[in-house]
Amino acid sequence: MNRDRHSTSPAGARAATTQELRDAYLIDDLFASGEVRTLHTAEDRMLVAGIVPTGDVELGLGEIPALGEGGLARREFGIVNLGEAGEVLVDGAVHRLEHRDGLYAGRGAALAFRGDGARFSLVSAVAEVAHPTVRIPFADSEPVELGSEDGAGRRALHRYVWGGGPVASSVLQFGVTVIHPGSVWNTYPPHLHERRTEIYLYFDLADDARVVHLMGEPAHTRHLVVRNEEGVIAPRWSIHTGVGTGAYAFVWAMAGDNRDYGDLAPVPVEDLR
Repeated sequence: MNRDRHSTSPAGARAATTQELRDAYLIDDLFASGEVRTLHTAEDRMLVAGIVPTGDVELGLGEIPALGEGGLARREFGIVNLGEAGEVLVDGAVHRLEHRDGLYAGRGAALAFRGDGARFSLVSAVAEVAHPTVRIPFADSEPVELGSEDGAGRRALHRYVWGGGPVASSVLQFGVTVIHPGSVWNTYPPHLHERRTEIYLYFDLADDARVVHLMGEPAHTRHLVVRNEEGVIAPRWSIHTGVGTGAYAFVWAMAGDNRDYGDLAPVPVEDLR
C-alpha cells in the first residue's frame, strides 16, 4: 500500500474536522505482516514506511509511484527496528538490528529487510550527497536527558543522526526518544521548526494506551489521538508535543533546509491556545 499526502495550510487545520485532521496528518495502517507500506508527504517530500518481514521472506523497498521512476535512487534513509531482532541489507551487506537499533543508509542505497518478528520503521528524504551506511545501536547511543519528574516529562532523547553528530547525512535527522517511567509528556514546552518538517512515530505503547498529540499553530492548537505504531506529520508551521496514558517511545525524524539540530523556535506555554 502506497499513499500520498498533499501540503496543507494553517488555515485549513484551524477549520478541519477531527476526521479531516486525521486524513491530513495522521500516519496509520503503516505496519502489516509480510508487507511494505509507504506514505509520502509533500511536506519537505518526506517518505515514511513500515516493513514487516515474515518467515524467511526478504522484502525490498521497491518503487513508489509518488516518487516517479527511480525516485528512491535520489534519497537517503533512516531505519529503526521497533520489533524483535532483524536484518537490513544495504547493497547486499547485512546489518543486524535489535529492538530500537538504528541504521543510516545514504543516497541511492538498495534496501531489503528480513527477520520474523522484526518491525522496521523507515524515514527518507531527498539527498544531494551520498554518505556511508552506519549502524547505530541503541545501547551505544548516549541520551540527552530532558524534562523533570515534577513536570511529568522526564525523557531520554537518543540522537542517531543529527547536525552535530558523527553520522553524516545530507538533510535527514532522526532518533528515538524514550519516556521515563512515571512521566507522560514529550517535547514540552513545544517548539516549531520553521525551516523543517518533523514526523513522530509512536511505539512501545500498550494496546489500550494512547497518546494525545498536540499540533497546529500555537494560538490555534488541535489534537490527534494516536495508537501504538501510529505517527503524525508536523509541517513547518505546526507545534509538536504530546501526552500519553502510559509508557511509550517515539521515533522522530526531520528534513528540510538544514541539519542544524538547534534551529527551532521555542513556543512559550502562555502562547498556547
